[in-house]
Amino acid sequence: MNVTIEPSWKAKLENEFEQPYFQKLTQFVKQEYRNHTCYPKGQDIFAAFDHCPFYGTKVVIIGQDPYHGPDQANGLCFSVKDGIPHPPSLVNIFKEIKTDVEQPYPKSGNLERWAQQGVLLLNATLTVRAHQAGSHQKKGWEQFTNAVIRTVSMQQEGVVFLLWGGFAKKKASLIDQSKHHILTSGHPSPLSANRGLWFGNQHFSKTNQLLAQMGKPLISW
Repeated sequence: MNVTIEPSWKAKLENEFEQPYFQKLTQFVKQEYRNHTCYPKGQDIFAAFDHCPFYGTKVVIIGQDPYHGPDQANGLCFSVKDGIPHPPSLVNIFKEIKTDVEQPYPKSGNLERWAQQGVLLLNATLTVRAHQAGSHQKKGWEQFTNAVIRTVSMQQEGVVFLLWGGFAKKKASLIDQSKHHILTSGHPSPLSANRGLWFGNQHFSKTNQLLAQMGKPLISW
């Protein structure tokens, strides 16, 4: 099956695309997009990879599901298209950046600028039916994105993984902690942030400190 994805990732994930589970997943996704409104747009399903080539990946942020409201999801976790109001989790991410690295609160919630600097913004499930959170979970996407995390872990060194919330923290078992860095905290959603589990984690400055120690370019958050 022909998957349109950035060439360096395509080479690394070729075996996954040939697996029976992925063939089945593809049929499911095609049918869903034919019969229902789904997000993100078809050409944006693999946008996280398209904006962040394999060998340029320095940081991985793991989300759960794409946004399921109109025109929000753009294929990168936590990110929305230009001009779209910022969802609550993204608001809290930007507030933490403002206090942590003293960056002004940005106008656009489009995080493609992070991806282009080497931040892989990976949702565990890459598609969703409109207004139905979690509707495409347990159809095969998680198996695919777990393979992505394992591939980065095995074939890269010194990647900083940011695991926010219980769901993301479970992915730590896929990561070789002897050669990568893992930072964990509560989720930026209001539920978690208002309980004091998000603000003050300083993940953005800590990530840049780790990158600096490894002699890698810093991320302009």
